[in-house]
Amino acid sequence: MALITSKEMFSKALKSDFAVGAFNVNNMEIIQGIADAAKAENAPLILQVSAGARKYARQAYLTKLVEAAMIDTELDIVLHLDHGEDFEICKQCIDNGFTSVMIDGSKYPLEENIALTKKVVEYAHAHGVVVEAELGKLAGVEDDIKVDAKSATYTDPEEAAYFVEKTGVDSLAIAIGTSHGAYKFKGEPSLDFERLKKIHELIPNTPLVLHGASTVLPEFVNKANQFGGDIPGAKGVPEEMITEAAKYGICKVNIDTDLRLAMTAEIRKFISENPAEFDPRKYLSPARDAIFQMVQHKIKNVLKASNQR
Repeated sequence: MALITSKEMFSKALKSDFAVGAFNVNNMEIIQGIADAAKAENAPLILQVSAGARKYARQAYLTKLVEAAMIDTELDIVLHLDHGEDFEICKQCIDNGFTSVMIDGSKYPLEENIALTKKVVEYAHAHGVVVEAELGKLAGVEDDIKVDAKSATYTDPEEAAYFVEKTGVDSLAIAIGTSHGAYKFKGEPSLDFERLKKIHELIPNTPLVLHGASTVLPEFVNKANQFGGDIPGAKGVPEEMITEAAKYGICKVNIDTDLRLAMTAEIRKFISENPAEFDPRKYLSPARDAIFQMVQHKIKNVLKASNQR
């Protein structure tokens, strides 16, 4: 087992129409639940660390927890930086053992995004690390990333081809209608599959990435609300849309909100039903089980990545 890059798993995904789950991690129980599910399904695995996770748990702790999961499960794991905001944080993560980094220059004009991405690519490739970049802006909120609906822009297919050619980036996150957070759609969910098909047609050998791809499963929302939560109207990306997207170059699917909802719903339920209990192990154990079950479901039924390791 080892910390690996995503190059081989993405190459396989492009040929086989499955997608690799990229799950955001914040603590031990989340990492254990995800890694155990990937082992149970013999699936490829990306564990990713956001700015919020680094601030909360601290990078050194998360890195060691991922290494522990690798040893415990005997899985090869990609350790990925999610939404790196500048060259310095990407360099820091590369120097500290991350095998994949994302540089998010989507807030900049095209040529500035290209220059920043190319700088990260050159440093990363010299150290055997792969790079994901982003073109287009997703609406929604994720940690410190806040983009309102008016500022969101879909990825232009011609610009995507130009961007990949100029930067040499290994994978590209695109905007086709998903958004960060639990409130992804106000009306009926819709993804721009024609745009996705055009992008994949122009850069068929480039693995594409879908951010903001949590389904926001009603069962978790309902359970959280049943036991004291206040999450009205939350709506995510239907699972069949994720499965369909994998047929057109989507090789990596980011999942964070579903993890949070599964864990929080179970903790709320336990504390509500056991008001005298104060041992964190008692409520974090079922929360970890909920993570396992949700991730296993995603791998098997949505990403179609079982037995693809």
